[in-house]
Amino acid sequence: MTLSRLAELSADPTASFVLIARDGADTVELLSGDVVDVDLLADIPLMLDGTPREIFALVPYRQVRERGFVAQDDGAPLRCVIVDEHLHLPTPALLEQLPNTPVPLRDDGFDIADDEYAAIVEKVIADEIGRGEGANFVIRRDFTANIDVDDRTAALTWFRALLTHERGAYWTFAVFTPGHIAVGASPEAHVVAREGVVTMNPISGTFRHPAGGATKDTLIDFLASTKETEELFMVVDEELKMMSAVCSDGGRITGPHLKEMSRLTHTEYMLRGRSALDPRDILRETMFAPTVTGSPMQNACAVIRRHERQPRGYYSGVAALFTPNADGGHDLDAPILIRTVYLQDGTLRVPVGATLVRHSDPLGEVSETHGKAAGVLGAIGAIDRDRVAEARSDADAPGGERALADDPAIAALLSSRNARLAEFWLNPQGEDFTGPFAGHTAVVVDAEDRFTTMLAHQLRHLGLAVTIAPWDEMTDADIDAADLVVAGPGPGDPRDATSARISRMREIVGRRLEAEAPLLAVCLSHQILADRLGIALTPLAAPHQGLQKAVPVFGEDASIGFYNTFTARVAPGTTTVASAEVSADDASGDVYALRGAHFASVQGHLESILSRDGIHTLERLVSHALS
Repeated sequence: MTLSRLAELSADPTASFVLIARDGADTVELLSGDVVDVDLLADIPLMLDGTPREIFALVPYRQVRERGFVAQDDGAPLRCVIVDEHLHLPTPALLEQLPNTPVPLRDDGFDIADDEYAAIVEKVIADEIGRGEGANFVIRRDFTANIDVDDRTAALTWFRALLTHERGAYWTFAVFTPGHIAVGASPEAHVVAREGVVTMNPISGTFRHPAGGATKDTLIDFLASTKETEELFMVVDEELKMMSAVCSDGGRITGPHLKEMSRLTHTEYMLRGRSALDPRDILRETMFAPTVTGSPMQNACAVIRRHERQPRGYYSGVAALFTPNADGGHDLDAPILIRTVYLQDGTLRVPVGATLVRHSDPLGEVSETHGKAAGVLGAIGAIDRDRVAEARSDADAPGGERALADDPAIAALLSSRNARLAEFWLNPQGEDFTGPFAGHTAVVVDAEDRFTTMLAHQLRHLGLAVTIAPWDEMTDADIDAADLVVAGPGPGDPRDATSARISRMREIVGRRLEAEAPLLAVCLSHQILADRLGIALTPLAAPHQGLQKAVPVFGEDASIGFYNTFTARVAPGTTTVASAEVSADDASGDVYALRGAHFASVQGHLESILSRDGIHTLERLVSHALS
């Protein structure tokens, strides 16, 4: 009966249904029902006529506009399937029923030529990362082709191939709705909310298996890569910003782990925290994964808008399943939409992106997009294995013997990464904060970098009652009312007199200084404070994006994470400027921290996972500002 139901739905071109194979399950779920398109996440109809309903939703990238971020608007609908029927199909029997005839491709290739894409990569590194617009950005291009087979038949064929050959995917899925068909194997659970526990799964670093499959030695070379390691740390920082916004306990890191798939291996962490928010609000606050956008998120969206030639559609959005739970609410399971093929009117599209950081090599990033596209196309059997350039060994097959992650040398190399990270985020933090500054209030001014959510969480841990306010919503009365104003970090050039955001941050910093009211300035705001004190600002020779340094902070060495492209700089040996005490690099004169009457500042991000001495240094600086 269940298999015949799939045959009925497949034969009806108007029917909407979804197939999902979850990691570790021995069945494939079949969900069917009517489709409704809505404008906002809040409009997803979790309740109909007073009854909780199960909803499957395709959330397009354009929904980032709900957070006030920019996006090319292609009109991709926020599509909901109101589930009337949810069946479980035995996988072996389903494989026998699904079509298995190869689907040839024609007129295939990338929509952007290799040399053009390399030029875009160079421009982003120089003009965006080089100008301090952010730490990393993901720029995508699409592999396209035409087919001469019915779209639904092709999608079912490719779904079968993924079930047969792919492994390690969080979800393997196929979505069939009028005008929109998608089939893929996503490795990444972007956000999951069950029984009040929120989980996020940042994955970064891509190891493309060589001919014959991955080996211990080739994997060790990958894990030792500075670029790959820093990419992962940066996306963990970015997702912790989201966790700190939705979880009362901020979020705890576990890992790192290996995500081993048939042709690629990734590195990943797991982040967990508790939240009482509506799952639609959790989804809104976590749009979208930095692994496919960049950081800081708001600027990443602007960079994508400037450099990508076409709207993203569903690429980097999520597939979200809202399931009623015993408490009368809904659980959420939302994998990211990557490693996915989109089909419409006989045209196939596979979007792939490369994460660009300060170490990126343009030709290497071109190669990465080729590898990702070939991995998807090879997994669905749409291109010959020779074209994938990745001959699979028996160990690459699903269920094959492969325990590289359990090898002692691999496990030790993975575990060693955590020695660089802040214990604060690796340990349970709890929700009952009774720190040394209990009874004091603080306002954290958000200058368009949600590191402020992590910073606010750490300040609460120290006992402060904290609110976060966007820079353009801070009134002078708000500035005057708080016991402590924390002028936060943000992207951009601190010298830019044309920026309304920079101008307002200057006003906020200046107003607190003139009132001799407690002020802590971080990163961008530290530079603004330094400029007001007469200290020169200058671009760094190479951006310090995601860089960990041991630096002097008023008599103590501190291991701190840096995300800066500009620096305040004094003559080497300078210890005071105007009314401020200066902590600077002995050789370069780069200013790491400032303090004076009722104010303190720091160039680094004490809240970052890279700041091993972050919470201790934060307590020292807050104590000085409040004293």
